[in-house]
Amino acid sequence: MRKRSITVKLFAVTSIFFLVFYAMIMIFQLVFFDRFYQHHKTKEAAKHIHQLAEGYEQNSWSEAELTKQTLSYIKKTKSPLTIVDTEGYQLVQDPFNIMLDTEDGKIVEVSLSLLITDYGKQVQALNIAKGDTVIVQGETDALVSSVIYPSIITKNSSSVGESQAENEVTIKGKVKSISLPKGKVASRGLGILYDALLEWFPLQEKQIKQLSRGESLKLDWVESWSGKHYLVLMEPIKKDGEMQIMFSVTSLQEIRDTNESLRIFYVYIGIAGFILILLLSLFFSRLVSRPLIKLNEMAKKMVHLDFSSLKPIKQKDELGSLANNMLVMAQNLDVALNGLKEANGKLKEDMEKRLQMEKEQREFFEHASHELKTPLSIVKSFAEGLQDGVSPDKQDHYIEVIIEESEKMEVLIKNMLDLAKLENGVIKLRKTSFLLSEMIEDLANKLFCIAREKNVVIEIMPKNEQHILADYEWMERVMKNLLINAIRHSEPDSVIRICIELDQESGNSVFQIENTGPQIPEEQLDKIWKRFYRAESSRSRMTGGTGLGLAIVQQILSLHGFHYGAENIPGGVRFYIHFR
Repeated sequence: MRKRSITVKLFAVTSIFFLVFYAMIMIFQLVFFDRFYQHHKTKEAAKHIHQLAEGYEQNSWSEAELTKQTLSYIKKTKSPLTIVDTEGYQLVQDPFNIMLDTEDGKIVEVSLSLLITDYGKQVQALNIAKGDTVIVQGETDALVSSVIYPSIITKNSSSVGESQAENEVTIKGKVKSISLPKGKVASRGLGILYDALLEWFPLQEKQIKQLSRGESLKLDWVESWSGKHYLVLMEPIKKDGEMQIMFSVTSLQEIRDTNESLRIFYVYIGIAGFILILLLSLFFSRLVSRPLIKLNEMAKKMVHLDFSSLKPIKQKDELGSLANNMLVMAQNLDVALNGLKEANGKLKEDMEKRLQMEKEQREFFEHASHELKTPLSIVKSFAEGLQDGVSPDKQDHYIEVIIEESEKMEVLIKNMLDLAKLENGVIKLRKTSFLLSEMIEDLANKLFCIAREKNVVIEIMPKNEQHILADYEWMERVMKNLLINAIRHSEPDSVIRICIELDQESGNSVFQIENTGPQIPEEQLDKIWKRFYRAESSRSRMTGGTGLGLAIVQQILSLHGFHYGAENIPGGVRFYIHFR
């Protein structure tokens, strides 16, 4: 009963869904498609002619370029186009033409649009090419004598057309260039363009006013002889201080004829579609329900942890994959348990890392409180001395000590805040390109007084230096910390050497700063970057450092992704940075 029930339900739901969907498609096709197509065709044609008009109005196109753009428009929209004045006279060269080099050295334009309208295939069959000699018989343009409208074109012994007037002229010459319509363009209404010009021009006063205001005209036109529907587009153009009109005719008849035929066709296809939907719905319901019933039986056995009698469903789709996954489920239980153990181990590691972080935080606060304890004690004791009425000759000294210790605490607190920002990743780098040597020269000038106290000389030696890309302010902080560190730990009357050069192998800039002084124990080289770490506990008070300088340097360089380090050299220590 259940199998029959789900099959019937699937059959009913699928049939109703597809029948409604199919009926909706047919209704929209029969009722709305005609209007939708006309709206879409009008919108697309108007957009293309507007774009062409803007290009023609804004650019000084040559006749060749205008012809190229016109042919491109005809190819896109399958609609003929020309440019006329308000009286309907054409102002541009025919896009389909032959340029003839006559025997007397003149260049004559043979306009082909009218001839192609009646004899398109025959003109194509002449296979006229550049360099061929042709004879043209026709009428010359009343305004431009170098333009002729042919009634007969002859190449070798083949002719196309027929004589239509008595005052025609005959011209013979070599083909300099030729432009013919491609494909079926010849049958796409070149003739209807001239019929439309005769129908709509001269324009009504209302239409002229609309065009003068820059408004585009979209007009429906039923050609009187054939009764076919067309869309007439007029796009106003301001050229050389005069108004010109880009004129195009687009056929709307094809979809009307097609839709009429489809109405009859859909009666037959509707009956066949109804039968096909019922058959497909029955097949679909049986295809889906059969494996579902088997999967239900398998699930019942798995509820009782019976995995021995399960059999796969031989079906290469999602349902077959589901059945195979259920068979593998029992084997994956052991894997899942192992995964839980690994996850538990990972959780334990995370907990240990968290404890380590908490330990580091406690150590940080302990170090910070220790660093602040000494200056606070000094400030307090000297302030109490002032309060107790120390002798006037010592008051200035007491005040200087209080100010000096306060400044040290201020520097320490600022360094701790900056270090916290760097470690939390809230700093956003603003990278620029600059020369490191120029920055270091400015810093050396600023630190001149500190270096002079120990009679230390700073030498800067750039070699093949390249610009580096980094945050200028933070990199200045790095260089300042390294310079101060080198000065503080240099022996008196020594030289601090700074080298900036280009690594030929990697192509990266390398910075090195060396000072003469006590070396750092090898086992402590990796620890000097930690907060408040010092090889000697008394070193801070003697040198004036806060114990955070190298920690800040490490965070800034790591944030930039630069490689850095420290190493002992004969007689001193070297710090280096590889810029990438």
